[in-house]
Amino acid sequence: MSRPSSDEVLELSVHSLPSPGGEVRPALLSSRLKLLAIVFICSLPVLLSYLAFYVVRPQGEAAFGELLSPLRPVPAASGTRLDGTPVPLASLKAQWLLVKVDGGACTPSCQKQLMLLRQFRLMLGKDMERVDWVWLINDQAPVDATLQQGLAKDKATVLRVDPQVLQDWLAAAPGKPLSDAIFVVDPMGNTMMRFPAQFDTAAAAKARRDMDHLLRASVSWDSPGR
Repeated sequence: MSRPSSDEVLELSVHSLPSPGGEVRPALLSSRLKLLAIVFICSLPVLLSYLAFYVVRPQGEAAFGELLSPLRPVPAASGTRLDGTPVPLASLKAQWLLVKVDGGACTPSCQKQLMLLRQFRLMLGKDMERVDWVWLINDQAPVDATLQQGLAKDKATVLRVDPQVLQDWLAAAPGKPLSDAIFVVDPMGNTMMRFPAQFDTAAAAKARRDMDHLLRASVSWDSPGR
């Protein structure tokens, strides 16, 4: 049998080596896509709530309340409690607010509106802990001691605030004073809706539907308490 030549013995077959990470990259890309998909799915409720809150809501038509556009952010100013303690208005953020503005003398009509505000908050049921009711006093008139006690018992927030600050933050209807409306302020401190200060039972039910809509739209990122 003939022996192979030396050239044939030395001849080697050379194969290309696999590219480093050539098989890893598709797997890594797939893992990243899966991770992004999981993050997107988990974030979807939050994204939808912001869509409803910022896009659908301002362009929609409320059942009773009047939507305000543009939103009015809380000013960098302070009010004072009835005992004179200063309170930054920004500290009211992180809760929905139902806001009534009136003078410290608070006529019987004013007191009736404050009572209505209290009852309206109670109508929200399990969501009422996400809403504070607020009386902002726009003058230096003294407040009746009995009224003060009742408001403290019902956990109302009562502050004296400079009238110009209130004008910058809240939005009265053209030609009407701020006392002619109940204002809705969102948890970020933006005034975004107003209701008539006086309305009957049927109108209150419509106002409740407006509030229910707002509270549902924000449930994924807004929780009770500050």
